[in-house]
Amino acid sequence: MQAARAISSGGLVVFPTRCLYGLAADAGNEAAVRQVFRAKGRSPENPVLILIRHIDDLAGLVTVVPDTAALLMEKIWPGGLTLVFRASAAVPAVLTAGTGKIGIRLPAHPVARALVEAVGRPVTGTSANLSGQPGCSRIDSLAVEITAAADLIIDAGRLAGGVGSTVVDVTRREPVILRSGAIHDEIIQKALAPD
Repeated sequence: MQAARAISSGGLVVFPTRCLYGLAADAGNEAAVRQVFRAKGRSPENPVLILIRHIDDLAGLVTVVPDTAALLMEKIWPGGLTLVFRASAAVPAVLTAGTGKIGIRLPAHPVARALVEAVGRPVTGTSANLSGQPGCSRIDSLAVEITAAADLIIDAGRLAGGVGSTVVDVTRREPVILRSGAIHDEIIQKALAPD
């Protein structure tokens, strides 16, 4: 897969997700991750989430998987839920923005899943837009800065649009929804409720 080769070589790839286009780089390559920040005009104090191939990939990325996180993964993943964990020492600080936490998602979209699988390791899963601007559901809406920075663009036509993933911090005793999104808050609460 040409896109996986580009990412493995330190490049950036625009790829489709369920609703918006994303910007992928090798999450373990600090120089590539910094390119993502530059392309988006993103503050280095704003962490970037990553996409994984399967739940087993968490082992080298997080210090602990709380029971609440395991419940959410079992009931909701793959899909539009990003879980924020305590990052292991192996996670580059550029991804965590010095917070010691890392957002992780198991994607449901077939292209996103195939891309992460082909790369064989985590990739960035941030939206392919300038920071503070709306996400893009069409390639012709990409900012010129994103287009110029990308080594490859996978055009899947017009995507569904809408909101990004729901972000839940599972590092606290009680999980906290940091951003409402694709997975409604009620679904999160129901998944966490005792049976």
